Amino acid sequence: MAQSRESCIICQIVENKVPSLKVYEDDITLAVLDINGANPGHCFVMPKNHYPIIEQVPDEELASVFGIANKISSAIFDSLKVQGTNIFVANGIPAGQTVAHFMVNVIPRKENDGINLQWKPKQLSEEEMSTVELKLKEQVENIEVKPEKKKRQISSQKAEPKFISDEDDFFMSQMRRIP
Repeated sequence: MAQSRESCIICQIVENKVPSLKVYEDDITLAVLDINGANPGHCFVMPKNHYPIIEQVPDEELASVFGIANKISSAIFDSLKVQGTNIFVANGIPAGQTVAHFMVNVIPRKENDGINLQWKPKQLSEEEMSTVELKLKEQVENIEVKPEKKKRQISSQKAEPKFISDEDDFFMSQMRRIP
């Protein structure tokens, strides 16, 4: 799947060398409609810089891509009146990745739309589960975590309760979407 930036179809879309149906663009992130989408409104959200897989994407760009994927999902709910979205990454050829440029799929969903993203669970023995757990824990111990930004100080004074109107309350807007 090794592919250069010059031959990457996504990079060509970013550089406006290939026509696309852009639904969002900023300095870091681009979102386009998939012309062969699973459902109407299926979007790809990707970093403008070329990274073949998620592990290569810097944290700041990854945060931007997933933040925009979240906003695209909300826009899909509101504009297309769908009942759900699938948000996923095909990361590597065995996972179904067909283009060597990291991207997030946002797929609008309606009941009985014919899209099947389910799999048959694999039953592992306790020994197999323990082996996998140990291997993952060992590898995760080597992960560098960047220091968190300074947390704001909590005042010892009792804060006045804040009332949020339904229009400003994201949770309430999400609850209204449930059929």
